[in-house]
Amino acid sequence: MDSPEGATIRSEQKFRKFLKSLVRKQPRDLLLVIGTGVSAAVAPGIPALCSWRSCIEAVLGAAEQLEVLHPGDVAEFRNKVMKERDLLVVAHDLIRKMSPRTGDTKPNFFQDCLMEVFDNLEQHIQNPVVLQSILRLMERGTMVLTTNYDNLLEIFGQQQGKPMESLDLKDKDKVLQWARGHVKYGVLHIHGLYTDPCGMVLDPSGYKDVTQDPEVMEVLQNLYRTKSFLFLGCGETLRDQIFQALFLYTVKNKVDLEHYMLVLKENEDHFFKLQADMLLHGIKVVSYGDCFQQFPEYVQDLTAQICKQRSPDAERVDSTTPLGTSCVDCAKRKLGESGTDSKRIKGSANDIPTLQ
Repeated sequence: MDSPEGATIRSEQKFRKFLKSLVRKQPRDLLLVIGTGVSAAVAPGIPALCSWRSCIEAVLGAAEQLEVLHPGDVAEFRNKVMKERDLLVVAHDLIRKMSPRTGDTKPNFFQDCLMEVFDNLEQHIQNPVVLQSILRLMERGTMVLTTNYDNLLEIFGQQQGKPMESLDLKDKDKVLQWARGHVKYGVLHIHGLYTDPCGMVLDPSGYKDVTQDPEVMEVLQNLYRTKSFLFLGCGETLRDQIFQALFLYTVKNKVDLEHYMLVLKENEDHFFKLQADMLLHGIKVVSYGDCFQQFPEYVQDLTAQICKQRSPDAERVDSTTPLGTSCVDCAKRKLGESGTDSKRIKGSANDIPTLQ
């Protein structure tokens, strides 16, 4: 049986209102940005997935056990984690400390520590509700990028029989295919993936080949101009230097855009200030509730609302068939009498997505 707390959460979610400007989006018009909050909801048993602070602390613990970082350096970084507000800077410094001094991207001990921390991820998926919702949107054309090192979404998607692909910014051809909508189940990891010894980057300087490539940058920035980004579990993403370099600071007239960010509303003053500040970036901040446990069901219900929307293809069919899709054969005969090609109508009817 459900606990009283769980029943209360579901009751609150059941009657929650959603922004119509968001739920009326077609899935293919959305691009999901996945942060640590998604991983924390899916695999709460791995503390390193819960936040950048937890991730750095777990990496330091692994470095200590594997003896790949001097004890004095471990103590210094633990002190930084406690005091430093910008944890991405700490993470960046830690990667540098555990990498070759040449400055370029080479195999490093940071990756070994992450592999230790993220060992056997598939065994730790406890609450796949958010991943199920993301896959449901991807089936309908939604694109996905993430700041996370883990590949929980790809693991879960493969378990569901989906041809998932993990992409990083260093594979130009794949990035261009993904950005143009040709990799349906591709997940772009803008920091790289923990399984790739050379692919982890936190500093834009590590992606000079990308940021200085006009073709790639134009395609990526066009996504920010033409798609509605939906930020899920992204507490630190807008301060992320790579995300800023790719999207936030390179696209002009952001106030004219319409993006969305789901956040926890712990403090009303902070929440409404964040709303006002983010509107300047073209981002509408939306509360999913006042406790993190509400996040998975909110995403599930939001996804259901978005997937209820009829596609333009379906509406074109219905505008041709006065009695709706149940009378397509009548429409064919009627259009056939007027000389219209009935094969095109048949194709349109078959294009109507099956809602789940």
